[in-house]
Amino acid sequence: MENISEYLPFLIPLAAAQLALLGYALHHILTHDTYKRGSRGLWLAVVIVLMGFIGPILYFLLGKEDA
Repeated sequence: MENISEYLPFLIPLAAAQLALLGYALHHILTHDTYKRGSRGLWLAVVIVLMGFIGPILYFLLGKEDA
């Protein structure tokens, strides 16, 4: 079994990107009232339940209203 420290140079930036994307998606959902599809509650649930890259990416592709 390999040591996890070998993967840290890859995992740390990946985790930082994931948290930044999650934070930006949550901020955008909470500060905007209109969405292409769904409601604020739906998108909060999707982004929180699918906290990895999937939830925020789905929001930006399917839910974020174009300004």
